[in-house]
Amino acid sequence: MPKGMFRRHSLDVTDILHPDGQNLLAVLVHPPDHPGRIPPKGGQGGDHEIGKDVATQYVQGWDWMAPIRDRNTGIWDEVSVSITGPVKIIDPHLVSSFFDDYKRVYLHATTELENRSAWVAECSLNIQVTTGIEGNICLVEHLQTQQLSIPAGSQVQYTFPELFFYKPDLWWPNGMGKQSLYNVHITVDVKGYGESDAWSHLFGFRKIESRIDSATGGRLFKVNGQPIFIRGGNWILSDGLLRLSKERYETDIKFHADMNFNMIRCWGGGLAERPEFYHYCDIYGLLVWEEFWITGDVDGRGDPVSNPNGPQDHDLFLICARDTVKLLRNHPSLALWVGGNEQVPPDDINKALKNDLRLHPYFENSNEISKSSEDLSAVSKDPSQYLDGTRVYIQGSLWDGFADGKGGFTDGPYEIQNPEAFFKNDFYSHGFNPEVGSVGIPVAETIRATMPQQGWQIPLFKKLPNGYTEEVPNPIWEYHKYIPYSKPKKCVDQIELYGTPKDLDDFCLKAQLANYIQYRALLEGWTSHMWSKYTGVLIWKTQNPWTGLRGQFYDHLLDQTAGFYGCRCAAEPIHVQLNLATYFIEVVNTTSEELSNIAIEASVWDLEGTCPYYKVFENLSAPAKKTVPIVEMKYPKSKNPKPVFFLLLKLYHASDFGILSRNFYWLHLFGGDYKLLEPYRRKKIPLKITSKVFIKGSTYEIEMHVENVAKKADSRSLTCMNNFIAKQGNGDFDMASLEPATSGTDEKHEVGLFQRIFRCFTKENGSLKVTEVNGADVGVAFFLHFSVHALKTDHKEGEDTRILPVHYSDNYFSLVPGEVMPIKITFTVPPGVTPRVTLHGWNYHGGHTVH
Repeated sequence: MPKGMFRRHSLDVTDILHPDGQNLLAVLVHPPDHPGRIPPKGGQGGDHEIGKDVATQYVQGWDWMAPIRDRNTGIWDEVSVSITGPVKIIDPHLVSSFFDDYKRVYLHATTELENRSAWVAECSLNIQVTTGIEGNICLVEHLQTQQLSIPAGSQVQYTFPELFFYKPDLWWPNGMGKQSLYNVHITVDVKGYGESDAWSHLFGFRKIESRIDSATGGRLFKVNGQPIFIRGGNWILSDGLLRLSKERYETDIKFHADMNFNMIRCWGGGLAERPEFYHYCDIYGLLVWEEFWITGDVDGRGDPVSNPNGPQDHDLFLICARDTVKLLRNHPSLALWVGGNEQVPPDDINKALKNDLRLHPYFENSNEISKSSEDLSAVSKDPSQYLDGTRVYIQGSLWDGFADGKGGFTDGPYEIQNPEAFFKNDFYSHGFNPEVGSVGIPVAETIRATMPQQGWQIPLFKKLPNGYTEEVPNPIWEYHKYIPYSKPKKCVDQIELYGTPKDLDDFCLKAQLANYIQYRALLEGWTSHMWSKYTGVLIWKTQNPWTGLRGQFYDHLLDQTAGFYGCRCAAEPIHVQLNLATYFIEVVNTTSEELSNIAIEASVWDLEGTCPYYKVFENLSAPAKKTVPIVEMKYPKSKNPKPVFFLLLKLYHASDFGILSRNFYWLHLFGGDYKLLEPYRRKKIPLKITSKVFIKGSTYEIEMHVENVAKKADSRSLTCMNNFIAKQGNGDFDMASLEPATSGTDEKHEVGLFQRIFRCFTKENGSLKVTEVNGADVGVAFFLHFSVHALKTDHKEGEDTRILPVHYSDNYFSLVPGEVMPIKITFTVPPGVTPRVTLHGWNYHGGHTVH
């Protein structure tokens, strides 16, 4: 019986198939040997019995996950039938080496070849490297053929002569450059048979280096010689029941890229992720921290202490580990191997992994090697002959440059924080935090779609004698691991700051305000100390493998929270931000190029629609890879500051006013709250929306301009220029290239709480529509957000009409008078469904429908 959850199994069925008849496959499955029990109080990994097996540990439940009752018994990964000739290609290994400042590059390739026949196989082994040009047209970069003989019934290893490339396009992580990929195709032809087997893989030329940074003590990563400040998240798995799909993986990974993240950590209690996961990390530029199947909670450091020697079958663990390395090692996104979560593997496993994953001499040296490839080959074997040899192995997530580097439980915290706390020097003491987490309530539609009506009850807000509030959630929310937005004695309730919520919709909307502020502050706080104190941070966690209510930027139904867009804002490669602890405006430049001749426009807007503070800071520059404090904000230190106000920061090129970064804050005075925003909901701010719709099959792409057309309160403001610069990367675009549209003859009208904006879902692609939303007030159009729904005439209460997933270039945004925001919306509709796009906002609670 095959054993080992994380290894590939192959059965030769040639001699038992009926080639002309029907074949049936019967599979007998067994549960894990040690399924364990769940203690009355739950626990991290239940009673830890699952740790005796080489399997996923989350199935016994965690503080963010309910247990999986059958422990995912059965076949969980792809099952396929493959046909080969007498010689089979097995696990090719591709490695690139770089010389002369990345001008000269060599591709190394080694493969195993197995001759399953009873005679000597005379083979022609071919390797071809191509790159896509346009459509289905490819350019052949290299084509090489080698002749060899393979004895009967034997397996041999063959290393190709090195392939030379001059200045190839490099693969870069998200935010650093393009994700250039080449297709490597290997075939073997056998004399007298023809093509016996073929193998292909996308490959990126890139070099990843890693060491402990002397300035911060944190682990530092370099890609192609450039240091990269890590901002990413912890990943569990797509689905707790292992309903995995290529389509879901693409959405998951693109969401991470859309948040401007550059690393995903595959947590040790989950899966060795599937090749499709890595494929999309390659495509979208997400570096991956891959962890083996050890956790501190289950393997020797939990309560109760159990399995100090890890899984019972150490040999099986190592077989699975080696097979996983062979499966994943050719992906450019794979950045490092880690022995376990908050624990190191048992000594014999750890020693074996260190030996198996030792670096090739070329990758041990962090300095650029000036010798030729021939000189390198003379002193060591080809790097493609190593099991890996190109990326570092770290024994545990709290060791060697992560957290305190010594295994102390120094990750976290995992709860709501005062936003300014993230900027303070004493918030975190180490250079790289592998886990820091907080809240994550989804939108109200998700609560209704995933829970019975008893679960629609919002928490009780219980006042404590010390003035703080304790949230008391309903039992269904407790089961779904809800984490509160208050921390008595430490943090006031971040939802109650806006006033006690009335119902589920009100609660979830105010939670989105808190989500946005919380996660933007987290990443901005870390980035404020880039290289001076920190080398990176990974948020715990980015998503949930079930309908959980904590630590997520999009829910299990694939709808984003506002925290998603707070991260997207804060993790921009070039960014302007307000340090909430010092009130200094800072410019962040994570790119390798200095920014010069830039300027910052800072404008404060009050709830009456006036602009009490306006300032432009000119003749600025920002060195590469630096966070620079520019100037202290004088507001609200000035006389008579407003208790609640908005701050808009824009960083732009002084030469053409091209906007490099835009950041919008809502703020209150020290010790205050946001309760004045409640009556602000009654403000009717006029909007003009220009849209173009493009339809290809079942996929819709909508390009919008949303403009606040309220009378400008101050002619000094530059917001009217609205010159957004095209950004590199998937999903970004240049809306400034669209022709401005006039309101023309579109009729203005209002129907109850719904204002029909425009009709544009026609087959006439690219048609331009402009409509205005009535409103007589002047001020900020606050916290606008789009959603996409299926058009239904018989909508029932609680019925979920959303079309998911949807990719938005931005959402949960605000507009000051005269400002325009470009938004791109992309989604696929199910067959027979007519979509409608709805705009909601703090001032637009009824909804504005496009259909």
